[in-house]
Amino acid sequence: MSFQHPSFGHVADNRVIIFDTTLRDGEQSPGFSMNLGEKLRMAHALAALGVDVIEAGFPAASEGDFESVKQIADNVDGPVICGLARSAAKDIEAAGRAIKGARRGRIHNFISTSPLHMKYKLRMEPERVLELIAFGNKESRRYTDDVEWSAEDGSRTDPDFLCRCVETAIANGATTINIPDTVGFATPDEMERIFNMLRERVPGADQVIFSTHNHNDLGLAVGNTLAAVEGGARQIECTINGIGERAGNAALEEVVMALRTRHDRYGMETGIETPRLLGMSRLLATITGFDVQPNKAIVGRNAFAHESGIHQDGILKHAGTYEIMTPESVGWTSTSLVLGKHSGRAAFRDKLKALGYDDLTEETVNAAFQRFKTLADHKKIVFDEDVRALVDDESRDHERVRLTSLELKGGTQHAAQVVLDIEVDGEARHVSATGNGPVDAVFRAIGEAFPHQATLALFSVANVTEGTDAQARTTVRLQEGGRLVDGQGSDPDTVVSAARAYIHALNKLLVKRLRGEPEEMSA
Repeated sequence: MSFQHPSFGHVADNRVIIFDTTLRDGEQSPGFSMNLGEKLRMAHALAALGVDVIEAGFPAASEGDFESVKQIADNVDGPVICGLARSAAKDIEAAGRAIKGARRGRIHNFISTSPLHMKYKLRMEPERVLELIAFGNKESRRYTDDVEWSAEDGSRTDPDFLCRCVETAIANGATTINIPDTVGFATPDEMERIFNMLRERVPGADQVIFSTHNHNDLGLAVGNTLAAVEGGARQIECTINGIGERAGNAALEEVVMALRTRHDRYGMETGIETPRLLGMSRLLATITGFDVQPNKAIVGRNAFAHESGIHQDGILKHAGTYEIMTPESVGWTSTSLVLGKHSGRAAFRDKLKALGYDDLTEETVNAAFQRFKTLADHKKIVFDEDVRALVDDESRDHERVRLTSLELKGGTQHAAQVVLDIEVDGEARHVSATGNGPVDAVFRAIGEAFPHQATLALFSVANVTEGTDAQARTTVRLQEGGRLVDGQGSDPDTVVSAARAYIHALNKLLVKRLRGEPEEMSA
């Protein structure tokens, strides 16, 4: 069995299309936001990773979203560039204009189909939903031959009605049919059964590609995705690090490595360059300010760590005893090049290349090198994680607010006092403040230099490496009017790392303020 697709041509039955929605569904996560420059950087990295489709955003949601999709369509080669749209003329028109510059463009239109959503969200009768499915796909075909249709809350839709919806979408021009588990309610056996049913019952099902999009509310997103593949889905919608609404989406790195590692079971191929997975994960964490947990599969720092004596003994005798894939296959390296205070720029560049940082600007490399030399004066050995932390800080697009200098006085006999210099839109600002401890003083000073209404929702400090000379890695979460953003910063001085994290969060909040949300569709 094979498919003929307008963007991919002949698609073999053992080929799975990887549809990445990090820049759309992923960016909707509470605490996550990206500006245009960051989205472009992510899109180019996703193209290098080998994803087949990039869902670049929701063009009708805001001018910022429209411009992001347009810029990615105009500037990123390789993957199909996709814009999301509701089954409404203005949404589809915006998506069509946004993807116009893409070598291969797709419009992804959707509408809810479950009884619950139709009654309470759409306030529509089923027949009206069918009319809009027909309209949405016909309208999308005016702009592109590559049209995807999604049944929002498809896993909770009546099977007979779902078949009618899919048949209508195909008859009116859809070339990809997506059945999402929008609220993470389904189980793997149910997902497999849904896809088998649709492929058996719906006329024209053999002329489209079926797609699966699963949320992780019950921790089943990856399992449901793999079950959908067994049911005949040949497109997987996923995100880097599994980010997304609520508990997130199926994690791209987990799904891809499951298909690769268990090729004996699934027999499926993807176009993903798996050694780039770790670098992709780190890039997203750098941009969003949100690290993955240490025990995260594939890309967590403990994913290939072994502390148990029994495990260590087994690994030394044969790696396959406790490792089902090699660390190198997903981007972990065992480089032995150690950096110290006498290391030069060439060695530093070699280290960056070994760690997967091959897309940095000269300005970023120079700034990171200067911070490395300062750090090396305080540490005998600079570890890989130290270098990653430095580069991650310097490779951010700081936008409007930037830390210039910080001086602190305090102790048991005196209130903490900070003198702070920052730049706001290129304008230097000099302030001083006191507080109930050094971190409080720093945050008060930032608030005076750049007044805002955000409140601190989370403050967390961890060490980048071991030892008393380790860099501090600080995470700050700010909340303003229902918006949440996370920021991160690193420095050997914990207070400086806190200041960097707070300012990173502020910059992300400024981006978040520009985002809009479209009004709900109604009858």
